[in-house]
Amino acid sequence: MSSTDSPRGPVDSSRVPRYAGPATFARLPRLDEVGSADVAVVGVPFDSGVSYRPGARFGGNAVREASRLLRPYNPAQDASPFALAQVADAGDIAVNPFDINEAVETVEASADDLLATGARLMTLGGDHTIALPLLRSVAKKHGPVALLHFDAHLDTWDTYFGAEYTHGTPFRRAVEEGILDTEALSHVGTRGPLYGRKDLTDDAKMGFGIVTSADVMRRGVDEITDQLRQRVGDRPLYISIDIDVLDPAHAPGTGTPEAGGLTSRELLEILRGLSSCHLVSADLVEVAPAYDHAEITSVAASHTAYELTTIMARQIAEGRTR
Repeated sequence: MSSTDSPRGPVDSSRVPRYAGPATFARLPRLDEVGSADVAVVGVPFDSGVSYRPGARFGGNAVREASRLLRPYNPAQDASPFALAQVADAGDIAVNPFDINEAVETVEASADDLLATGARLMTLGGDHTIALPLLRSVAKKHGPVALLHFDAHLDTWDTYFGAEYTHGTPFRRAVEEGILDTEALSHVGTRGPLYGRKDLTDDAKMGFGIVTSADVMRRGVDEITDQLRQRVGDRPLYISIDIDVLDPAHAPGTGTPEAGGLTSRELLEILRGLSSCHLVSADLVEVAPAYDHAEITSVAASHTAYELTTIMARQIAEGRTR
């Protein structure tokens, strides 16, 4: 999109009911309808890397359906993201469900193609395996990136059943490959049992800080957000969100739920507080709609993706102004 073009926004809900028409994210145009985008919302329907309940391959479309209710003005950030930048639904990256290595390669190559157009990515999973190829692709453009990883789990284990690429291993691989800035890494919302203390000591050696869900509860959103901003600084930032960072009361539709998680309000407020950070791309994964009730999980996920998209759109618009 040139500086003189006006972005094409969502379908007008005063003319077409929200429940009518194709379910693109936030009822936005498809990428092929606008030619190019500043922010591309792309799905990766893949869950062959899960270790417990499957079903996240259907997560992207569930989030799109739930996003029908999103409106074009975001009062929490005082921004109309779809007027500030061209946001478009880029469809899905079709990956091999029987070969994880090939799937990882396909996601990386497809992300390379989208980033080469100048777009930032808002990726809808899919399971957390896909974070690794997405980070590889982003690091090719920006160098090693800061990472804020919202999740109940560390996802820095070495292998599962001898497999290097699973939804529990992407961030160990990313550290090993040198695509993360190890001075600016943090998990947020972790909780629950581990295999042993070594999980934590290994994680610390990789450079990760940890903000548990109990920390958020005791210290409050504002203090935690300030800590995260200081850790990230002005580095290019990638945010990866596993929806199981939320308590099962707020996100029952996920593969590995853990009690004692964040509320959806806490998650959204933390993200809003990170709006000054240089967000280069993000993903939201592990929505498994088969375990959902009344779209609780996919609604929370759609609003989470909306806040991330708003941050990127605002920054793109501010960059053009400068």
